[in-house]
Amino acid sequence: MSADLSFFSLILGASVVVQLVMLLLVVVSVLSWTMIFRKRATLAEAHSGAESFEDRFWSGGDLANLYHEVSSDSDNPRGLQNIFVAGFKEFSRLHRKGVDPMSVVAGAQRSMRVALSREIDDLEVHLSFLATVGSTSPYVGLFGTVWGIMNAFRGLSNVHQATLAMVAPGIAEALIATAMGLFAAIPAVIAYNRYSNEVERLENRYDNFLEEFSSILQRQAHD
Repeated sequence: MSADLSFFSLILGASVVVQLVMLLLVVVSVLSWTMIFRKRATLAEAHSGAESFEDRFWSGGDLANLYHEVSSDSDNPRGLQNIFVAGFKEFSRLHRKGVDPMSVVAGAQRSMRVALSREIDDLEVHLSFLATVGSTSPYVGLFGTVWGIMNAFRGLSNVHQATLAMVAPGIAEALIATAMGLFAAIPAVIAYNRYSNEVERLENRYDNFLEEFSSILQRQAHD
C-alpha cells in the first residue's frame, strides 16, 4: 500500500512541532507580504509628493505664500513639505525676534534636520521586520526539517528492515518546512534590499533640498 504524498496530506500528517513551524512561517509570510505592499505604496507616495512639492517650490513663487498654502492643505504635512514647513516656521519665528542672521539660519536648519530624521524614521518602519524575516525564516524552516527527519528515522528504531517507502513521507513533510521558510524569506530579502535603496534615495533627496533651502534662507536673512 503506497503512502499518500500529496501536499496537504503531508502537512496534516506532520508532527505537531513541524505543523507549528509551518503555521508560523505562513503567518510570517502573510505579514511580510502585507508590509511589502504597504511599504510599496508609502514609498511611491513619498516620491510623488517630493516631485510635486519641488515643482511648486522651484516655480519662483513667494515662500511665505507657499508656506501658508502647504499649511492649509494639510494639518500634518509629509516628506519635503514637512521639512519646508519646519524650516520656514522656525526661520520666521527667529527673524521676527530680531535674532542675528547666522543664528536664524542655524535654528531653521536644526528644525529641518529634526523633521528630516522623523520622515526617514517613518519611511523605515517595518523594514527591520522584513530583514528579520529574510534572515531567520530559512533557519526556522530548517529547524522544522531537522525535527521531521529526526522523527522519521526515530520511527525506524523498532523496524527490522527499513525501506525508503517507510521514511519517504516523514522526509517529504520535513522538507516542506524548508520550502516554506524559503518562500517567506526570499520576497522579504528582495523587498528589504529594494526598499532600503528607495529610502536612501529619498533621504539624499530630502537632504539636498534642505541644503538648497538653507542657502535661500541665508540670503533672505541678510536682506
